[in-house]
Amino acid sequence: MKLSKMKKEDLELLSYKDITFYLLDEEGKMNTSDLFKRIISLLELEDNAFEEKIGDYYTSLTTDKRFITLEDGCWDLRSRHTSDKVVKIEEDEDEEEVEEIKEDSILPDEMIEDDYDSGDDDDPDYDDSAEEDLKDLVVVDEDDLELEE
Repeated sequence: MKLSKMKKEDLELLSYKDITFYLLDEEGKMNTSDLFKRIISLLELEDNAFEEKIGDYYTSLTTDKRFITLEDGCWDLRSRHTSDKVVKIEEDEDEEEVEEIKEDSILPDEMIEDDYDSGDDDDPDYDDSAEEDLKDLVVVDEDDLELEE
């Protein structure tokens, strides 16, 4: 159903996120400010509602999986966007080589996690005195502490 044909009473029963869903579905991508101004207009809210509720509205959009933020700062329906990123993993003697095949513009640039190797043994500046200080520590059960007192 079109939002423009809905009665105000019916619109008031919808959440801001549901109204946003219908707006994006009907009109396409929009920025946060324009979306919320349209909601205020549709619901005929007071002028100060924008300043008072825009932060909560933005937070609700970021937590709703139906919406996605695009690079230009606009919101759109996630169902309209697919990920074209494919990661190919090849194993070669305990080393993984990750190759990016194709990347969609809405995904973060770096989706690859590096293997963590501290290289402590190879680093001449590494100070292992902290480890030596902790080697004599013992874990004591809480019940044992009460017995010692």
